[in-house]
Amino acid sequence: MTKTLAFATRNTKEILRDKINLAFGIGFPVVLIALLQAIQSNIPVEMFDINKLTPGIAVFGLSFVSLFSGQLIAKDRSSSFMLRLFASPMRASDFISAYTLPLVPMSLVQVAVCFAFALIFKLTITVNILMAILVLLPIVIVFIAIGLICGSLLTDKQVGGLCGALLTNLTAWLSDTWFDVSLVGGAFETIANALPFIHAVNAGRAALAGNFEDIFPDLWWTIAYAVVLLALSIAIFMKKMRAD
Repeated sequence: MTKTLAFATRNTKEILRDKINLAFGIGFPVVLIALLQAIQSNIPVEMFDINKLTPGIAVFGLSFVSLFSGQLIAKDRSSSFMLRLFASPMRASDFISAYTLPLVPMSLVQVAVCFAFALIFKLTITVNILMAILVLLPIVIVFIAIGLICGSLLTDKQVGGLCGALLTNLTAWLSDTWFDVSLVGGAFETIANALPFIHAVNAGRAALAGNFEDIFPDLWWTIAYAVVLLALSIAIFMKKMRAD
C-alpha cells in the first residue's frame, strides 16, 4: 500500500507538471459554456438550457482525462522507469490504482469548476449540484480506465490521436449534449444508448433537477462500464507486464 501511494504521489507530480494539458482540460469546457450561452442569448428559441447543458459539458470535459491517463502510462512504458518498476513487488492492480488515484480528485475538480462557472449563467443553485457531481463519479472511472487501456497498448502519440481526437468526438456526438440523439434515430441512437456517455449525462441531469428516481437505470450503465473497463485495464496491464 505504501509503494502504491508513493507511486501515486509521483504520478500526481507528473500530471501537475503538464500545465498546458491541465489548463486545457479544465478551461475548454468553461469556454464552451460561455460560447454556447452567448449563442443562446442571440437566438429566440431555447437550445442550450444551462441546467441541461452543464452536465453534458461536464461529461464531455471528462473525456480529456483519458488523454492524461493514457499518455502518462504510455510514456512510462517507453522509458526504463517502467522496467525498474516491474522489478518491484507491486502487482498490476497496484499500478492501476496508483495511476487512477491522482486522476479522480483532478476530474472532480474539473467537474466542480464546470458547475461553478455555469452559476454565472444562472444555473439553479441547489444542493443537487453536489449530487450531480457525485453521480458523475462512475463516468470519471470510465474515462480513466479507457486511457489506461490505450496507454498500455499504444504509444503516447497514438494515445493522443485516439483519446485526444476520436474519444472526445465520440463523447460529443453520442452523449446527447448538443442535440437529442432520438432526432437522428436508427443505428446512431442504438449505438449512443449502448455506450456509457449518454447515460452519464442523463443521470447527471436527473440529479441536478432533483429527479432522483430517474437517476437509475442510467447510473447502473455507467457503473457497469466503470467496473468492466477498470478490470480490463488491470488484465491488459498484467499481460503487458509479463510480456515485457
